[in-house]
Amino acid sequence: MPWRPAGGSEDDGVALTSSATSEIARNVQQAASGTQQVSTNIGGVTQAAAETGTAAVQVLSSARSLSQEATELKEAVGRFLRGVKAA
Repeated sequence: MPWRPAGGSEDDGVALTSSATSEIARNVQQAASGTQQVSTNIGGVTQAAAETGTAAVQVLSSARSLSQEATELKEAVGRFLRGVKAA
């Protein structure tokens, strides 16, 4: 004897099962879509982090160059002032 919901027919049970299966399928599709969006966002964050790292290397290089130039300028000014003082 097949299962029948209380007070309902076998067709009602099939309809409920079909409805539940459709709902599960929709939820799975939504979860898959959400997972794809997260994956895409992670890819974007990874790319942005790589670009930030590249920019940081460039800033560090510029800062080192500027520091070297400042040291050279300080030495040049020191030589100039010693020359003026000696004159």
